[in-house]
Order: sequence, then C-alpha cells, then structure tokens
Amino acid sequence: MRQTLPRLALLCSLLPLAACGSVTGWDGRMGSLFDNSPTAALQDRSPEALYAAGIQALQEQRYAQAGQIFDTLEREHPFSTWATNAKLMSAYADYMRNRYTEAIGTLDRFIQLHPAHRDIAYAHYLRALSLYEQINDAQRDQRATELAMAALQDVVNRFPDTAYARDARLKMDLARDHLAGREMNIGRFYQRQRLLNAAIGRYRRVVEQYQTTNHVPEALHRLTEIYLSLGLREEAARTASVLGYNFPGSPWYQDSYALLTPGAAPSDAARPGLLRRAWGNIF
Repeated sequence: MRQTLPRLALLCSLLPLAACGSVTGWDGRMGSLFDNSPTAALQDRSPEALYAAGIQALQEQRYAQAGQIFDTLEREHPFSTWATNAKLMSAYADYMRNRYTEAIGTLDRFIQLHPAHRDIAYAHYLRALSLYEQINDAQRDQRATELAMAALQDVVNRFPDTAYARDARLKMDLARDHLAGREMNIGRFYQRQRLLNAAIGRYRRVVEQYQTTNHVPEALHRLTEIYLSLGLREEAARTASVLGYNFPGSPWYQDSYALLTPGAAPSDAARPGLLRRAWGNIF
C-alpha cells in the first residue's frame, strides 16, 4: 500500500531552484559529514548550504542523514526562511523512513505555525499520506482508516483543484473499500454464528454507506441468503432484484437467482463461498 513519491520531481517543484542543483563546497564527501559528531560538523555551515545538503541527501535516498541535516538547520538557524522549508522536508524524510508518527507531529506544527506557506497544500497532503500508510488490513480495527479518510477529505475540501486533491479522492475510494471490507468480515462472522439480525445490520450498512465499493454485490447476496433462511421470501426476492438490476453480470446475482429459482445453476463452484472467503481474508 505504501506509495513512494516522485522524489526529484517533487522536491524540485516545491523548493527554490537553487536547492535542486549540485551541492558546492562539499567535495562529494557527504558521508564524512556524519563521521564522529554530525552536529559539530554541520553547525557552522550557512543555512543555504545546509538546505542544499539536505536536498541532496533526500535525492540520494539517505533519509536519516537528510533528517539530521534539516534538524541541524532548524536548530542553528531558527529564524531563517530556510528553516521553515527544512521543517517540511524533515517531515518528508520521516515519511520515507516509515516514521509516520514523527512526520505527522512535524507537519502538525508546520501547519499550525505557517498556515499561509506556499506549500501548505503539500503539508496537508503529506500528513494525509502519513495516516493513509497506516491503514491496517480489513480484519483489524479501522480507526487509522477513519483518520486517513478525514485527512484526505480535508485535502479535497481545502485544495479542490490541485493534483493533491485528485490523488486524495482516489485514496479515499480505497479507504472506503477497507471500511466496507471490515463490515463484511464482521457480517460473515455474525452469519456463521447465526446472529442473523446483527449480520443484516452489517450488510445493510455496506449497501447503504459504501455503495461505490466492490463489496456491495456480495452484501446483497448475503442479505438474500439470510432473508430466505428466515422465511422472508418476498424480502429475499426484492433484495435479489436490486442485485440483478445493479450488477446483472455478477456471480453473486447468479447465486442469488439460483437460491430463488428451482433448477437454476449457481455460479462457478471454484468461486470461494462464505467460509472460504472468510478464511482467505485472514490468510
């Protein structure tokens, strides 16, 4: 699920052009900066040189070293305009190291202190990405998914005409699919335990709240199964009709039709059934 940002293109679009050129005055010996005491070796450098060194380290995927450089720049030149940009790039370095909690903390401070910064849209977007990357699989608690959804929606609301908003919309669709998948997992569990009213509630939630996800056909089929098991044939037929109208080519509709029509063949038997699908989701 992790997305790697287009490093060089992204950085050069966000930052002053001077920072995207080669670093001068370092003799190509970036590694030597971190021998023994990195802070002592860097603290006397100008903010421009430190910033350029940090960008070079990012471009070379040395994210831990980049973070050190940007942190040094912030500490030694706190009132420099370069220090403001360094805070954003430090968060990016943490993101690329999978240090999402640290990245979010830095971005929260950046957003609070610099709400009018030219790259504030990117700051909100990177914060949303840091939450998005923590989405668990559909078997687990989805609090991270809900937080990511809220952050992605915030990007869309604040910056609707940007590339960040377009990507956020795509990721929101995937996040909705995760939430719907969790509801399906719980519904299947309840159905296996014969807790049918609870299962109906979960499946109906998928149908009503996650209509754009690919879980809806199965949810409608499971509702048809349950209604039939409860002797509610008319309700089962109505649900199957909704399934057939919206997903006429779905194997789930073929299964529902077979339940309601004597002699009708179900879909391909190789398609996992309820127990096999639940097992497959775990492993």
